[in-house]
Amino acid sequence: MNQTLPLDGQIAAITGSASGIGFASAQAMISAGAQVVLIDRDASALIKARDALGTAALPLELDLLDPAPCAAMPQRILELTGGRLDIFHANAGLYVGGDLIDANDDAIDRMLNLNINVVMKNVRGVLPHMIERGTGDIIVTSSLAAHFPTPWEPVYASSKWAIDCFVQTVRRQVFKHGIRVGAISPGPVITALLADWPAEKLEEAKAKGSLLEAAEVANVVLFMLTRPRGMTIRDVVMMPTQFDL
Repeated sequence: MNQTLPLDGQIAAITGSASGIGFASAQAMISAGAQVVLIDRDASALIKARDALGTAALPLELDLLDPAPCAAMPQRILELTGGRLDIFHANAGLYVGGDLIDANDDAIDRMLNLNINVVMKNVRGVLPHMIERGTGDIIVTSSLAAHFPTPWEPVYASSKWAIDCFVQTVRRQVFKHGIRVGAISPGPVITALLADWPAEKLEEAKAKGSLLEAAEVANVVLFMLTRPRGMTIRDVVMMPTQFDL
């Protein structure tokens, strides 16, 4: 007897999905029956991701920090999927850590733009389609840093505090349209972003075993998406058991 997969027939789009949490999230959704648009600016990484994930993965090369392609993203998704989008995972992000006095102005601007402005624009861009259909799921990759004033990453933590507020307020605006909005807030995850961590903090985390795998985060994203429609998981904070704030 064939058993229906939990996301069978659904169509998702994930930003920053050629690697890390985005790739793991795409893998989990495809395994659950979804077709996934992989959005990333890295063309070669997108090809590798598509080859690894198979025909259910639809690559879309796009630089979200370029205003025109960013604005065109929702329409390009719908063109790839035949005019339908059920799930949008705003995952792309940048990291700036260390002492504020050492931070570079351009790096701060790029990170705040991608982590806050682009997320807001992307969510705003997909909302009309979801409102018209009367259903949809929006997941935003936030961070444990959204819930704790992390002293070694004041710029990054501030961006995640802002986006956590965005998730909570937008959810209250759109739930009347059948749209669920939630955030996944993991502690340190083994991704390329950790390359920018302060070296001593990264070594300490590795020594303690206090790092998460991207697949563990993706499993929680899938849990959020597969709850009954009458339930919204607004924010999940997840961290390694050995992680000490």
